[in-house]
Amino acid sequence: MSAKISEESLSGSQNRRITWEGCSVLLDINDGDRVLFARLTAGSKGATGDEIVEALIANSATFEKKTAFSQEKYRIKKQKKYAPRVLLRRPFARRFLRVDTLSLMLSLANVTVHSDVLVVDMLDGIVTGAVAERLGGTGYVCNTYCGITPYPINIVRMFNFSDETCKRILHASLAELRPTPSGSSASIDELEDACNTNRQQNTEALSPSSAIDLVSMDESYSGNMKTATNVAASPKSSKSIKAGEKAPLEAIKSWKENGFSSLIIAAPDLDVWGIAKELVPLLSYSAPFVIYHQYLQPLASCMHNLQIEKMAIGLQLSEPWLREYQVLPSRTHPHMQMSSSGGYLLSGIRITGTDQPQPN
Repeated sequence: MSAKISEESLSGSQNRRITWEGCSVLLDINDGDRVLFARLTAGSKGATGDEIVEALIANSATFEKKTAFSQEKYRIKKQKKYAPRVLLRRPFARRFLRVDTLSLMLSLANVTVHSDVLVVDMLDGIVTGAVAERLGGTGYVCNTYCGITPYPINIVRMFNFSDETCKRILHASLAELRPTPSGSSASIDELEDACNTNRQQNTEALSPSSAIDLVSMDESYSGNMKTATNVAASPKSSKSIKAGEKAPLEAIKSWKENGFSSLIIAAPDLDVWGIAKELVPLLSYSAPFVIYHQYLQPLASCMHNLQIEKMAIGLQLSEPWLREYQVLPSRTHPHMQMSSSGGYLLSGIRITGTDQPQPN
């Protein structure tokens, strides 16, 4: 059904009544905008948002009679409708983990190409993604966890990794990575119980909707863990490779024999010494490790225990410090509002103790 629109009706002075073939419709000012918008966007290329806004202003009969404040208000209203703008913001810190802290973690852990990095990432995958990006599609990053449910790594999807990089991101439980004698199996069970208790407390502290989503995700993971071995052995039918797949048995066997080249722990919800004493022995000798925590005291206690057990040397506690500057002509000065703390880091190098079994 075509419309008969006169030039007078499109000029802005008479846009209240447009006669269509077979009917008569009473239009308001918004309908007049839509008619003009359809006229401007007709054709193969159409008009940009700014051109549409300028055409609407030129088509308005009362725009010149408005005050400067009203004209600006009218322009902003039309820009929101026809020329929306996107505001880009800098990434924010997660659990006090700033970008300088993350960079220092990768440096202290000596994450380089062809490395096998063991990661405990409870920060939604930001550490796992940073390590995978540093590896550049070589080596492996193994995200380990306590219990039966892997920690979520949702932020890894935002990195837009290639399939070659995604297949280098794997996960394996702590029980699979460390073969424990019968006498020390109780410590693993106690650690897993503590991990599950902390996760349950965090779930209860969330909002009801978030808690329901987290519980449903855990149930789905628990149901899929029974067939994880068969799924890992069978060929993938999906077109793209998903990051965070189950580690194959060959890779786990290689890690048990040779050890990992570096270790990064970012688990503020877990006991630092409890997880460190289980993961540090998984490293090869002279391999570096770094532990992140938002508070200083848990890292100080862990450092003291590592010294007593003679598990590491070169232990160092670090507090990253960052100051942002505004750089403008004759107006260069530090920003008035900055992050007060970026967390704390405990770094060291693994050694063999007198009571530890010698490698084969």
